[in-house]
Amino acid sequence: GGVEFVPPISLAFWRWTFVFLLLLPFTYSSLKKNFKVIKNEYSKLFFLGAMGCGVCGAFPFLAGKTTTVTNMGIIYTSSPIFIIIISAIFFKEKINLLKIIGLISCLVGVLAIIIKGDLNLLLNLNFTIGDLWMLAAAIGWALYSIYLFYWKSQLSIFTRFSMISFFGAVSLFPFYLAEEIYFEQTIFNSDFLLWTIFAAVSPGIIAFTLYTKAQESLGASLTGFTLYVFTIYAAIYGFILFDENLETFHYIGTVLVFVGVYLAKKNYDTKT
Repeated sequence: GGVEFVPPISLAFWRWTFVFLLLLPFTYSSLKKNFKVIKNEYSKLFFLGAMGCGVCGAFPFLAGKTTTVTNMGIIYTSSPIFIIIISAIFFKEKINLLKIIGLISCLVGVLAIIIKGDLNLLLNLNFTIGDLWMLAAAIGWALYSIYLFYWKSQLSIFTRFSMISFFGAVSLFPFYLAEEIYFEQTIFNSDFLLWTIFAAVSPGIIAFTLYTKAQESLGASLTGFTLYVFTIYAAIYGFILFDENLETFHYIGTVLVFVGVYLAKKNYDTKT
């Protein structure tokens, strides 16, 4: 994978630098026009950049150095739980039975896929320092999701995202320098360029923009549930691209996730 030849913080830093640079031709005039707005909102934009791009951008790569993909997947599923809890505490969002049942259904479904239907895998998990990095990333994503929704901005989605990616890169820069000087140096070659551009475009610009658009109509908590659907997409991609078999646990997990998302959506519809 990319982390094998690109140090983790370097990959995160250059990913978000590339996101900003790729968006710049489309957002430059808007950034110039909205300079005063950016000046007023910069502390919020910096926080969103530090959480969404810094913590969530670098920590999973750091986690991957010492923990397993299974552990990372399981800990990652806690993010929507943090979204619901933090939203309830700070923004008085109601937690009702339907939302809890939906969340449990999604959790069980995703866990069934991650542990491949083998309970022993869950019981015999070994935890490392990497798991703490991943837990911090899950909390960071929850904070990013909540404040992205509740902090309303005068900027358009792309202009705001452009500045979030800029401040994300800024928040990573001192740690990137420390990594280069004291730990691992980045080898700037074609592999590095390919991985960084891919990380910037697909899980960067496309995923973040769609997530923000979803939040506009669904809110922070319900959009958090969409994270569970990504596990299903990963299984489908594995089946199509890598000839991986679709097992019984994939089907059971998929049904449970969609039931959970349906219940959460039903809960949302009854409120609106």
